[in-house]
Amino acid sequence: MGSMKRSSIPVAAVLWALMAVNTAFAQSIPPGGSQFNPPLPPPPPPPKIEVPAIPKMDATLPVPKVQGLQRGSFGDRISKCLEEGAAAGLGPSQRSAYSRACTNQ
Repeated sequence: MGSMKRSSIPVAAVLWALMAVNTAFAQSIPPGGSQFNPPLPPPPPPPKIEVPAIPKMDATLPVPKVQGLQRGSFGDRISKCLEEGAAAGLGPSQRSAYSRACTNQ
């Protein structure tokens, strides 16, 4: 029995040394790293996902507003342009060219 005790002591020492080496590798610094590197920041929070409101069957739909015409009728615009041309002192041929260009703006 004495020899079994003597042979188990070196085996236990080898096993203990192997376990100590494995724990030392777990604490090693990876290549290109430094022990002074700050820890990584926490991941960003997940995005909020909001479900849109579902319209009810008996609810009335909102009526979209339609803008009226900003420009007057063609006749109103041509009259205004002819008056402006006459006020500027344009002759009849110049007034007609001016009114064509002015009306379609």
